[in-house]
Amino acid sequence: MRQDHARSIRSVSTLLFVILVAGHVEASEESLIESSRSSTGCGQKGIGSGVYTLTHDGIERIYRVHVPAGYETDVAAPVVAFFHGWGGNENEFAANKVVTEEADRRGYILIAPRGIGSGDPDHKANSWTFSGSATGLDGDGINSRVAGDTDAICDHDMTRDYSYGSCAASKSNTCSWTQCQADDVDFAASLVQEIKAKLCVDASRVFAMGGSNGGMYTWELGQNHMSAPHFRAIAPLIGLPHRGYLDAQGKDMDMPVIVITGMQDNVVPPGEWDDPAFTTTSNGSDRFFYTGATAITRSWAEQHACDTTGSAVAFDDGYDEPDCRSYCSGDPGWPRVLDCRAQMGHTYEYEWAWMLILDFFDAHSK
Repeated sequence: MRQDHARSIRSVSTLLFVILVAGHVEASEESLIESSRSSTGCGQKGIGSGVYTLTHDGIERIYRVHVPAGYETDVAAPVVAFFHGWGGNENEFAANKVVTEEADRRGYILIAPRGIGSGDPDHKANSWTFSGSATGLDGDGINSRVAGDTDAICDHDMTRDYSYGSCAASKSNTCSWTQCQADDVDFAASLVQEIKAKLCVDASRVFAMGGSNGGMYTWELGQNHMSAPHFRAIAPLIGLPHRGYLDAQGKDMDMPVIVITGMQDNVVPPGEWDDPAFTTTSNGSDRFFYTGATAITRSWAEQHACDTTGSAVAFDDGYDEPDCRSYCSGDPGWPRVLDCRAQMGHTYEYEWAWMLILDFFDAHSK
């Protein structure tokens, strides 16, 4: 990455020298910044829309690419990386007509990788691993002030054992429910680098979003210092961290986040407004514990130096369906941390949610 950056700076310096000697224009600081944003894939033949593979940690990973209509090899384009839900695949988002048509209209490259689990040795649902999901441990341990509190992400007595065989040596209880074959955080960073090398990408406008299990993993990508620098902003959809995992952004610079959840979701419930308590799955017999939407957005707002002493303030996003609020209401334009909740269950609602997410990304593209 440092070599790519150095190469980009050398190219920009050479260009500026030629222009100044010729006496055509005086280069501005803004043009220098714009040039350094372009990836090494600019000017290359690149790849088209389709399904590709990337070998990572000795495992062949599958990902789908949608190159927008009107894409030009010398114009740096923004990217959205999609992460599917538990048991999904690369087609969950990137093959959806609503998603691709809007990406075409706004000029976004889409990349959608497939999680691990369906093959050897697990033969389970494709999944994304994030904090607590493979070990089964929550982020705050046992709270002695709470009667009957545990250090687990689920109620052992009520929840089925979804453990993957690859986690046999690393899991701490029967609450484990995602794969342990590969480092998903490192994979996401490698995939972004792969796309930058194959397509003309604006490195300052690479975004991550995911649904359900993919949404939970999207939080991890924003929290983890190994992956956070690769993304400008994140958008978890009906996905929250497991109980106690309240870390904010994993980089020094701002990392805007919009989270969209359903007030009728009994799989990953967001909780009540301004209530920082954890929430619990209530569909069937399973009882998984999650950090509520209030607690996690409060944590991110605090790291963005926003005022969290009062209630989150309503924000008019221009859509009828979700109720969006923020502790960063003092931000000009769209707040950097936005909590949106709709009267829906555990569904994606592409028709408006995808548009809202892209509006948020567009607003935080600088």
